Amino acid sequence: MRHNKKFNHLGRTASHRSAMLANMAISLIVHKRITTTLAKAKALKKYVEPLITRSKKDDTNSRRVVFRYLQNKEAVKELFGEVAAKVADRPGGYTRIIKLGLRQGDAAPIAFIELVDFDENMAKAPKAEKKTRRSRRSTKPAAAEEAAKAAEAPAKEAPVTEAPVQEAPAAEAPAEEAPKAE
Repeated sequence: MRHNKKFNHLGRTASHRSAMLANMAISLIVHKRITTTLAKAKALKKYVEPLITRSKKDDTNSRRVVFRYLQNKEAVKELFGEVAAKVADRPGGYTRIIKLGLRQGDAAPIAFIELVDFDENMAKAPKAEKKTRRSRRSTKPAAAEEAAKAAEAPAKEAPVTEAPVQEAPAAEAPAEEAPKAE
């Protein structure tokens, strides 16, 4: 019987699976976002989040435990330095999985997994207000108001007067050149 053995084996032996998850965790810590299949992303989330929680307490034992999983000095340094500083006040949920669709070759579901506090694009983007659907009648007055505003804008600008241009006598005028085709 396989009671309490719910984790995804990903079609690999235990040693292959642990090596793959360690490599993916190193890549996630170093690059802050990686693209992979949805199943691997979910397995990686369960693998890497306890390591990030462990990195919040920076002592020798925590570093040794994390190094036992990752086997990469640079990734451990990055995890205990930059990553731990950003997630210090977060109680959990350090990663985000966003589905991207299906892979062209084998139709496998693809997703990217990223560290939540390191996504500058989503942090800076203002939240768009939800637009409600309206009937056609309600859009006509709004369109009329915008047309009125557009008509007022040119009226407010002062007319620009140009200085009169004196024409040269016809004998001294240079010949006009044909425009060059590029």
